[in-house]
Amino acid sequence: MTPIELKARTKAFALRVIKLVDALPATTVGRALGKQLVRSGTSVAANNRTACRARGRPEFIAKIGVVEEEADETMLWLELLGESGTMPADQVAALLREANELTAIMAASRKTAKD
Repeated sequence: MTPIELKARTKAFALRVIKLVDALPATTVGRALGKQLVRSGTSVAANNRTACRARGRPEFIAKIGVVEEEADETMLWLELLGESGTMPADQVAALLREANELTAIMAASRKTAKD
C-alpha cells in the first residue's frame, strides 16, 4: 500500500469514526466513550499524515508508533461500545476490523523501518 493510499484509508477511517460517534446515544456512557473514540480515531489519520512528513527514519518510527497506539486504543473504545451494549456489536464490527487492520499495518511498518 502506498503512502497516498494509506493516507486516504486512515482519513476514511476517521470519517467513519465521526459518523459512528454522531449516532451514539446521548447518555453519560455514550458521550464519554464517544469523546474518547473520536479523539483516538481521528488521531490515526492525523498522526499518519505527520509520519509521512517525517524528517528521517527515527522520527518516522516514533510517529508510526503513535499511529499504531492510537489505532489500538480506538479498538478498545469500539470493543467497549459493543460489549457494554451502548451500540449493537454488529454496528461496530466493520470499524473494529478496520482498526485492527490499521494497527497491524502500522506495526508492520514500524518493524520494517526499524530493521
